[in-house]
Amino acid sequence: MRLAQEDILRFTVEPSWKSPEWPAGYWPSPDSAPTDAMWSKTLAGFRADLKAMCKLVEDRSIDLTAKIPHGEGQTYLREALLVADHNAYHLGQIVQLRKLLGSDPKS
Repeated sequence: MRLAQEDILRFTVEPSWKSPEWPAGYWPSPDSAPTDAMWSKTLAGFRADLKAMCKLVEDRSIDLTAKIPHGEGQTYLREALLVADHNAYHLGQIVQLRKLLGSDPKS
């Protein structure tokens, strides 16, 4: 979620942004062992990028229906909705997985 969100945000606001290679650039290395510090950094990055996307949507100087100048027809609104859709889909997967594993605090 974090990497895709970051990619969409950076594409939207940075003309020189280059997306990671698919699919390798969107997944951690299978050889890396996650740590608490890595998880904290991931959460902080996710929250910061989500906040930045929200600020972009709230910015009245941006016409959300305008095409992104360096894009290929994408609009600002399309990219914001893409973030919302992608995050919602994967959040649903996380909730379902937690329930299946019995680790849902509300179950």
